Amino acid sequence: MLKGFKEFIVRGNVIDLAVAVVIGAAFGAVVTAFVTDLLTPLIAAVVSKPDFSAFAINLNGSEIKYGLFLNALISFLLVSAAIYFAMIAPMNAWKARQARGQAPADPTTKTCPACLETIAIQARKCKWCAEVQEEVCHPIR
Repeated sequence: MLKGFKEFIVRGNVIDLAVAVVIGAAFGAVVTAFVTDLLTPLIAAVVSKPDFSAFAINLNGSEIKYGLFLNALISFLLVSAAIYFAMIAPMNAWKARQARGQAPADPTTKTCPACLETIAIQARKCKWCAEVQEEVCHPIR
């Protein structure tokens, strides 16, 4: 039983997952600090009120605290924007730069000339119409 557990722990994907969790937690702290300490004060400078939690409406004796929702919504939008512009956009640009100049992959499908369905490029007979395939079929591009 311990041998199986040891093999499970030493597997690469478990270690990768553990590293990802630790780095994710650290990155979460950085993003939270960025939003709390930099972006929220900038919004406060523009709007002149950094905390909306005091905003509420009394409706038939019930207090609806929409300010708390505004705080959560603004925090979510700021965190999402920070993650997008700090991580996602640069990674997409890097991947696009890496893909430049690479030849496209060989096609794996073609179109049957009889029924115009997509079939495997190695097919000798169309699975849809049973038409025997010749060299006439052109790969989908």
